[in-house]
Amino acid sequence: MVPTFKKIFFAVVIFALSSVSVNAQDARKWKIDKSHTSVNFSINHFFSSITGKFTDFEGMINFDPNNLAGSKADLSISISSVNTDNGERDKKLQSSDFFDVKTFPKMIFKSTKFDKKSEKEYLVHGNLTIRDITKDVVLQMKITGEMEHPMMKGIIILGIAIETTIDRTDYKVGTGDWAATKVVGDEVKIHIPIELIRKK
Repeated sequence: MVPTFKKIFFAVVIFALSSVSVNAQDARKWKIDKSHTSVNFSINHFFSSITGKFTDFEGMINFDPNNLAGSKADLSISISSVNTDNGERDKKLQSSDFFDVKTFPKMIFKSTKFDKKSEKEYLVHGNLTIRDITKDVVLQMKITGEMEHPMMKGIIILGIAIETTIDRTDYKVGTGDWAATKVVGDEVKIHIPIELIRKK
């Protein structure tokens, strides 16, 4: 009886460990096509919406709808690349009143888990660090299309669109007179269309 119990016990342990190993495997890796990806944002100034983007970024995405446990995303954005089509405003955003680019040159997002909402929609939970503050955020991720590249044999293209809204005051972006939200709003809408590629 004892040997039989031991065999069952070890079989259960081995099965559990093998299951953890499978779940821990990373999902398929996609490369971000930076020439067809943009990091955009908008924020209210009084009653109008000011738009901008960050032109220097890098990251990696592992994603498979059949392996969400192994899916992950990391994105690093260079603050000095902010572009709102106004040089003076861009310098102000890089100053210590806002992002303080000399002290905190990058903002970083690291995912913690992926959840499925529907066949084409997912929630990407993660940590967003701006300046020296890290907050939990949830990104809305929508698959916009997938196909074989018509001009590059053996290459698959995946289009995704990421949306979220954050409160700039949570990260102390805007200090002194700029901390008030009457002139510059607190909500920042983020829109990131991404083109991903991988070998078939």
